[in-house]
Amino acid sequence: MPTLLQRAFAEFVGTFVMVACGCGAVAANAETGALTHPGVALTWGLVVLALIYALGDLSGAHLNPAVTLGFVAAGRFPPKEAMAYVPAQLLGALVAAGFLRLVFPEDTLLGTTLPRGGDVWRSFALELFLTWFLMLAVLRVSTGAKEKGITAGIAVGAIIGLEAMFAGPLCGASMNPARSVGPAVVSGHLEHLWVYLAAPPLGAALAVVTDRFLSPPFVSPPRQQGASN
Repeated sequence: MPTLLQRAFAEFVGTFVMVACGCGAVAANAETGALTHPGVALTWGLVVLALIYALGDLSGAHLNPAVTLGFVAAGRFPPKEAMAYVPAQLLGALVAAGFLRLVFPEDTLLGTTLPRGGDVWRSFALELFLTWFLMLAVLRVSTGAKEKGITAGIAVGAIIGLEAMFAGPLCGASMNPARSVGPAVVSGHLEHLWVYLAAPPLGAALAVVTDRFLSPPFVSPPRQQGASN
């Protein structure tokens, strides 16, 4: 079984790759226009799908503090281990944003998530909804705190691509505090960061409550006749 250090390092690597590819697609499209918005959304979905297959059996491929905290709230992940996962995810996003600064030195945003037109409350509502839907799907297709099997990769990757497709132009479709922190800190655009720090964990918590209502209560199997007392 991998150690906690190995699993936290996997979260660092996974979050680095996710932010480097996803925010890199945003920056590349801003420079060239070649990807278009659907191409950027597809990039986000595909990189998460690939990382679930690559790292799911190792660390669970959370790649997102909101998901990690959601698993903690659901009783599927130890709080002490979350204290290693979350800093690793944040550091991975920061290093990825630093890498993008080197690759796109003239880009002023580096994929920073910002409310369209400065409408912070619409963005807050959207981020809460998007993370609620994402976390609910993760809880329904995962085993414990791990993403396993073909279903998990396809479902989670598809949801992220879908949500980025329709909500990306409005709020950035972050659903992930680490994904927002990295580009915001490196680019210096911290003005609306609180939206992306507060809404995703709240949405994940609401998903945990929803999942509990959707899950049937545990019923002990009937004892077989003739079983010993």
